[in-house]
Amino acid sequence: MSYNLLAGKKGIIFGALDENSIAWKTAERVHEEGGQFVLTNAPIAMRMGQINQLAEKTNSQIIPADATSLEDLEKLVDGAMEALGGKIDFVLHSIGMSVNVRKGKAYTDQKYDWTHKGWDVSALSFHKVMQTLYKKDAMNEWGSIVALSYMAAQRVFPDYNDMADNKAYLESIARSFGYFFGKDKKVRVNTISQSPTPTTAGQGVKGFDGFIAYAEKMSPLGNATAMDCANYTVSLFSDLTKRVTLQNLYNDGGFSNTGVSNEVMEAFIKEE
Repeated sequence: MSYNLLAGKKGIIFGALDENSIAWKTAERVHEEGGQFVLTNAPIAMRMGQINQLAEKTNSQIIPADATSLEDLEKLVDGAMEALGGKIDFVLHSIGMSVNVRKGKAYTDQKYDWTHKGWDVSALSFHKVMQTLYKKDAMNEWGSIVALSYMAAQRVFPDYNDMADNKAYLESIARSFGYFFGKDKKVRVNTISQSPTPTTAGQGVKGFDGFIAYAEKMSPLGNATAMDCANYTVSLFSDLTKRVTLQNLYNDGGFSNTGVSNEVMEAFIKEE
């Protein structure tokens, strides 16, 4: 169902890879709600995914950009404003990767150049994106910037590896840069801490099926889907949340506030 929440709003969506991507679902929902946007991803990711199909479906332009490159980001922001005919109202940062995870390196045995690469892509890129937008004064007042996070930023999930550190840094950037964006530009910045979601990137984490099954049993409402996250993101892009900023918002079916559930306890109770 569409509510026309984003009619007349324009933005940039990072990270749509395929139809399993949260960014992909968000793009579809933004389009349904009347928003216009430019799609972007790193050239290598674009070759792996089906972003052209999404662009055609949503009548969107694609501007390739490596989010770790300031030069690419400057071209992206300039190109987006030209394509959309003005300043930007919303941005979704849906980017994350760990070379250590991909290569099977344990957290206690990291290869640090891989660690740095993952941190740059997953977290520092968010600062680079916002710094570029800020310096170019590219955001309209009451605009909204959202990045995607995960509960491992606060709690230990051993196999999530250095991505946990990346997400913690990402959330800190949202608060720190969000303060200046709010004071100086009237722009809000938030992160969404999403349930484990079977995206192409997420499934690269060891034991990911276990993550999903455990979270499902722990969450009173069950896991939030990629579409649930897309809908939440649309609400944050809309004018209904104009003074929500500097927040890490949990979209996880209640997992973040549940100590233990009956379903999980049943696995440990011995039958008499």
